[in-house]
Amino acid sequence: MTDHALRLLRQHAHLAELAASVFDFDLDRADHVEPVRLASGGPLRPVAGDGTGGTYFVCADGSVLYADSEGSAGIIGSSVDEALETVIGLPGWRDHVDLSPADGPERIMARVAEAEEEFREDHGIDEPGAGLRAALGLPERSPVELVGMLHTALLRTEPDFLLLNAEEGCAYSLLDRTPRRPLWEPVLAAGRTDLAALRAGDRTAWDATAVDPVRRRLALRAAQFDRADGDLELLRHLVRHEAESSMTDELRLAAVLVGLRGHAEDLPLLDEVRGTDFDTACGLSEMPGPDADGAALREWAVGLDESLFGTDPSDEPLSTWTELAADQGLVELARTALIRRLDEIELDQSSLRRQGAPKALDPSPLWTLAHELEQLGDRVQALRAQRLYTALQDTAWNRVSALLTQARLERETGHLGQAERSLLRLRGLLADPADDSLRHWQGVNLGRFIAAEHYTLTRALADVNLMEEARATLAAAEEIRGGLSGAAATAVRELAVEVAERVADPRDPD
Repeated sequence: MTDHALRLLRQHAHLAELAASVFDFDLDRADHVEPVRLASGGPLRPVAGDGTGGTYFVCADGSVLYADSEGSAGIIGSSVDEALETVIGLPGWRDHVDLSPADGPERIMARVAEAEEEFREDHGIDEPGAGLRAALGLPERSPVELVGMLHTALLRTEPDFLLLNAEEGCAYSLLDRTPRRPLWEPVLAAGRTDLAALRAGDRTAWDATAVDPVRRRLALRAAQFDRADGDLELLRHLVRHEAESSMTDELRLAAVLVGLRGHAEDLPLLDEVRGTDFDTACGLSEMPGPDADGAALREWAVGLDESLFGTDPSDEPLSTWTELAADQGLVELARTALIRRLDEIELDQSSLRRQGAPKALDPSPLWTLAHELEQLGDRVQALRAQRLYTALQDTAWNRVSALLTQARLERETGHLGQAERSLLRLRGLLADPADDSLRHWQGVNLGRFIAAEHYTLTRALADVNLMEEARATLAAAEEIRGGLSGAAATAVRELAVEVAERVADPRDPD
């Protein structure tokens, strides 16, 4: 994990010239075609480029990320030294990104020989390669070994090194097409381990899993996809404890998994779980009562299982796995999946078509993406999803509500001018809504929230000394507050006074 070879290239011009002219690793081309950043927020240091517009970046842990000019990127080495081994030892490495050790030595050698023949026609590579390797202190490896190293490196690209266009926010595609594990596999791994321990009768695991909300949810999900006749007792144990989290999807799942056995003696337990609080009473309201029989319980469980759960993890909504990933601290895994899904929707909104109504789009997946990305702390991507969501609203109420959230995210990401424009559009809709969905907005919470966001933006503008804009936004806020009902106006009075004083503060140079 060193950049010893990179230092030597920088110190010796003849070595740098050889690397650039023969192996297309040019220290003078370290300027990518567009601004980029890692989704994780980690540092990126461009160190070289090639004649196709591609760029070699060094990441925080020393890994080298190569980004081409066509929107693809991937890790090609755990260090600059390792990346240079590949670049020098496999001059046509870009043509080998889909090779893996599984292809076997014979096929690998044939592909490498075919690619290198073209390089040999232009200039020799054997002698320059051997000389450059020796000068840089790099070992000589076989093409088969180098392909294995490259394959291993590429598989590390996601989730920690997802590259984004810094301006548009969309992600670069992967350099290779090697299939990755579905998201649910790494997310569910810990749950499978706990489920195995529960089945083995490990009482320590029974207690530790039951009291930990995340472990409990994961164990229940593992039991959903790997059902066993002997699980009833552990399911009874988990459903009692899952009720402590109130109404969750996993509580409903646990009740279904118990109910599928069709034992009438489980009805009192499930009725007790249902009675935990108001939310559980509502969420499990259709579950048979304690006086029902086992057949009724099983009929209820089968119906819910078929409509909401099932045994194929691939059928679960993306949010199931991204939320469980985030709960385990697998933030980059969740972020990568959410950004990839957002990119898909942005490129093809037909994926939002409503079932049975092909001309209508359902924007709710965008709301979910915006919410989850904000929960992860990625307001930039949340704003990107929110803007798409706003554009698809079809009533004045929904457009105003979406614009309100959009303005908040714009303000929180420092785009105050954009937030001003969003609130201006919002006020235009209030003045001319084009439908009657907003007829009561001044007497409900929406009116209070609209006023509060205007005051909050006013304060943010004043804090960066944009006093003219602050005064204009304050005037709009005061006008909105003046039209609110008594309770709504009272709710924002304290904020209104505070912000008005801030705008009038003597620190104002005007």
